[in-house]
Amino acid sequence: MKFNKFKKIIVEVPHRISGFFEIVDQINGVKIKDPVRIGSRGAGFCVNAIGKTEIKAQVIGNNNDNEIEIYINDEKVNQKAETTYFIIDYLKNYIKKSHKIRINHSFELPVGCGYGASGSGALGTIFGLDYLFNLKLTYLEKGKIAHIAEVVKRTGLGTVCGQLNGGMGILIEPGFPCVYERIQVPQNLKIICGSFGVIHTKSILTNPILNIKIKEAGNEALKRLKIDPNIKTFIETSIEFVKQTEILDILDLSKIKELIENLNKLNIIGASMNQLGRSVYAICRKEGEKEVLSLLESYKPEINIFITSIHENSSIKLKNK
Repeated sequence: MKFNKFKKIIVEVPHRISGFFEIVDQINGVKIKDPVRIGSRGAGFCVNAIGKTEIKAQVIGNNNDNEIEIYINDEKVNQKAETTYFIIDYLKNYIKKSHKIRINHSFELPVGCGYGASGSGALGTIFGLDYLFNLKLTYLEKGKIAHIAEVVKRTGLGTVCGQLNGGMGILIEPGFPCVYERIQVPQNLKIICGSFGVIHTKSILTNPILNIKIKEAGNEALKRLKIDPNIKTFIETSIEFVKQTEILDILDLSKIKELIENLNKLNIIGASMNQLGRSVYAICRKEGEKEVLSLLESYKPEINIFITSIHENSSIKLKNK
């Protein structure tokens, strides 16, 4: 696609790691139909690794029949990018005239590995389109549309809420608008991640056995963290969540199970599994970094290693240059 005179915006949204979550898709045994009310309770943290969404738009006519191209890390995916495509379709009646629209998501952390790439892309898409087409949506309206897209396409349940609020925090109630409480964390912590590959969130959310176990374990973890909301309790409840759901055994992730056990023998704050991905994160102080890296590197070449930190500041940045 060639662009001569076009408008362009870049939206940056941090990746996010969830430690535990409780699926909330029923009330008193009755399925919730409104996607705005579906979601999760749980806890996690944003990291200083970015998902960047670049959107270019060019007018090509007077109707609203748009030509869409969607890329992820420069690979053309179009409608395979279900969440992004849903948002474009959701907004089509708000966009006057027809446009060529090209969206490229580029992620610093791997997609499908438990780093909130779909939430980052959803927020990048809605904030970018709102800016380019002067839709004048409120901050809450943009967040709501991103949340609906994730729920409908089963790519996430509460990640968007965490990415809108930043830092480490507890998602107290499901759905949108978010009820989110920040957890204060020590400065200069390292987040060291190791990823073995993809788990499709949709496959977990539709697994009836895991669904029940996640609801029970997530509820228990949330109760405990709310009583004592700090980083140590967060990692302890996240580790216990993984054990109670039996997710590592159900998905036959023995190598990840072994790695988490070995990491937690080190002098670090703690380590657990990304929700949801074949990935592990370790939280440590600077002096523990070398030991963690040494252990992770012993799993090469199967593992990809990333070093980052907790993202504490305002989460979403728009750049039009």
